[in-house]
Amino acid sequence: MMIVREIRKASGLTQSELAELGGTSQPTIAAYESGAKVPNLKTLRRLAEAAGFDLRISVTPAMTREERRNLWLHRTIAERLTGDPDPVLERARSNLGHMRELHPGAGDLLDEWSHILDGSVDQIADILTDTGVRARGLRQVTPFAGVLDAGERAWVYREFREAEASG
Repeated sequence: MMIVREIRKASGLTQSELAELGGTSQPTIAAYESGAKVPNLKTLRRLAEAAGFDLRISVTPAMTREERRNLWLHRTIAERLTGDPDPVLERARSNLGHMRELHPGAGDLLDEWSHILDGSVDQIADILTDTGVRARGLRQVTPFAGVLDAGERAWVYREFREAEASG
């Protein structure tokens, strides 16, 4: 489950350390992070508190089909980013410069992207794959255009359609 990994990474703990502090085992933490097991709310709270965080629950609008499709694209971009960051970041920074020229009114979002691109590769990948409302908005003005070629985009769209159709 993404939140267990987020808790652990934000705290700088290893799986074993979080497990020890949270009163569970490292294999259980790994299973939560991979999605093989799903922690209940009480367990999530215990793990968050063990890592020095408060657990807060919020209700956000469901993702639209377009937002889910966009997320699929950005997951693929995140994989490319983590595999070979330099050309992906170079493309994103170049695109960001062009976007500033073409859309001066979008300064706040573009400033936010600029700040994000100054972060670590893992931090950038986390934003690209985040399902939160703010990340959804950021992905609507993505500087990662051109990272995937037309064939790769078509493959992602096909995979998305098949996944949506199956359930």
